Amino acid sequence: MKKAIILLSGGLDSTTVSAIAKNQNYELYGISFDYDQRHKGELEVAKKTAKRFGFKEHKIIKSGVGQLGGSALTADIAVPKDKKIEDIGKEIPITYVPARNVIFLSYALGYSETINCFDIFIGVNSVDFSGYPDCTPEFIKAFENMANISASIVKKTGNKIKIHSPLENMTKKEIIQTGIKLGVDYAETVTCYDYDPNLGACGTCESCKLRLNGFKEAGIKDPAKYRIEIY
Repeated sequence: MKKAIILLSGGLDSTTVSAIAKNQNYELYGISFDYDQRHKGELEVAKKTAKRFGFKEHKIIKSGVGQLGGSALTADIAVPKDKKIEDIGKEIPITYVPARNVIFLSYALGYSETINCFDIFIGVNSVDFSGYPDCTPEFIKAFENMANISASIVKKTGNKIKIHSPLENMTKKEIIQTGIKLGVDYAETVTCYDYDPNLGACGTCESCKLRLNGFKEAGIKDPAKYRIEIY
């Protein structure tokens, strides 16, 4: 069975990617990150996701990327909650974590070398997204090129590493519809930037707004728990 490493946050996108990879008959290996994010509760959700999908292995890596600061997800900076849905993605928001996907994919690349894996899956999207520069097709292609230059397993075997981003050109509506077809239970996912394990998602941050709009466009009620009345 082919092996796949999934960058797993426990969110809507990474859970959908897990379902896609499993449907393609990969043996799943998960890697999640504790980077002192304010929504650290997502890690418990990621553990449950890995168990639910039958991951062969799931690692949680303690990363110091949060110590760099500069992001509302890791520093004492308020998470923006006043942006209109049509304005999201037009500029790089304060929730962008500097070099996060560069660092996370680098860990995944190192992990791939230890388990002899050539397929890495990440749930980035460049359609209905917050405008992060490390979620673009150009970034994914550049990292893949670098991986194939630097990885010893490529030199040893002649096989190429592939960075899979199956959601890259999907709208949030299409992502949700894809997941529903594959049996994803979105009640068991966390997308919120200001998530509270006891109270649920805030419903007003950019990530919540994009998610809720996707469910609305798909004609499906979001089954996740929110702190406010959303319908």
